Amino acid sequence: MSENIKYYSEMERYEIININDGEKYNYLSNNDIVISDDGNMKFLILNDTKSRFSFFGGNEFIEVPWDFIKKIGSRTIIIDAEDSVLKKTRV
Repeated sequence: MSENIKYYSEMERYEIININDGEKYNYLSNNDIVISDDGNMKFLILNDTKSRFSFFGGNEFIEVPWDFIKKIGSRTIIIDAEDSVLKKTRV
């Protein structure tokens, strides 16, 4: 197998950080991944822990397209995206 293959069981402990604003989005295991029919990652769905609405029963999620994922390191997933380009959804 190739050295650049990463298993989800290893990646679930990776912390997600946005280098644009320094925001930390917890670990991959506390968030979701959307995978295409081809098996490629399309989006990260991040739980917005700073949402003021979560206290009142709703959760807010942030959709991060794969284009904004800059690097998957040994313990972190680095994204570089401004708030204006991220899609936020409240459930």
